[in-house]
Amino acid sequence: MIGNVARRTGRLAVFAGALMALAGCQDPEATGETPADEAPTEQTASLRGCVTVEPSAQEKEGIEALLRTRKSQQRAVGSVTVPVYFHVINQGTGLANGDIPASQIAAQIDVLNAAYATTPFKFVLQGTDRTTNAKWYALKDNSANERAMKTALRKGGPETLNIYSANLSGTLLGWATFPSSYASNPKQDGVVIRYTTVPGGTAAPFHLGDTGTHEVGHWLGLYHTFQGGCTGAGDSVSDTPAEASPAYGCPTGRNTCASAGNDPITNFMDYTDDACMDSFTAGQSARADQLTAAYR
Repeated sequence: MIGNVARRTGRLAVFAGALMALAGCQDPEATGETPADEAPTEQTASLRGCVTVEPSAQEKEGIEALLRTRKSQQRAVGSVTVPVYFHVINQGTGLANGDIPASQIAAQIDVLNAAYATTPFKFVLQGTDRTTNAKWYALKDNSANERAMKTALRKGGPETLNIYSANLSGTLLGWATFPSSYASNPKQDGVVIRYTTVPGGTAAPFHLGDTGTHEVGHWLGLYHTFQGGCTGAGDSVSDTPAEASPAYGCPTGRNTCASAGNDPITNFMDYTDDACMDSFTAGQSARADQLTAAYR
């Protein structure tokens, strides 16, 4: 088993990148758009989007019931070491083919540790492997290729973070699995990111590494800040103000719900640009700690 507010203290310079539009965290097929079968280009979204599959309503009820029975003191800052295996999927040698160098992988780990600096979690790279496979490189979520890739490459147990970088189909930036999903499908556990989103990549304004931060948040159990809109339990965290819909860009002062507090646009679990994101709340840190203690 593995086993607070986190705020980034530094930023990389912004690079120009190709832009395409994306409506939100949805499967393109769900919006009536069918991704092309051919390999995607290096273009990426002007709006952040992911296709992380949330637990069902019944599963969510089970998660909350379990957490109510597992009241425990939060583990100390930096006390939970998360081993990381980084799987680079490419279509040949060189950065243009997705073969990101060790320096960018190290920078991604640094970004994760900066983002989670005052949570219980610290991330330690255990190994990197590189696979040349054109089908896996042009990766689509929930596909036979994704399942084959993860079955072949995943390492470690529930406590081990496996990150896969590839040139994702369509305009998606990444996706992840939740802690509660591990027991029923352990080989598919992990985080997938577009390779151009690592620090120094070309996916501006999502090229500072926070696609990784956002997707690891899901892997630790966090929902989007706009979960449920203005009503209900929202993201199940009391100190993230309710938000009616995803925020894009960096809309300072945005307030979409009548409840107190502006929208949490700087939160890593929103959809704003990397340069806008810089924080987790203490409640998010506590919830991630509870969920990983229970499921990982």
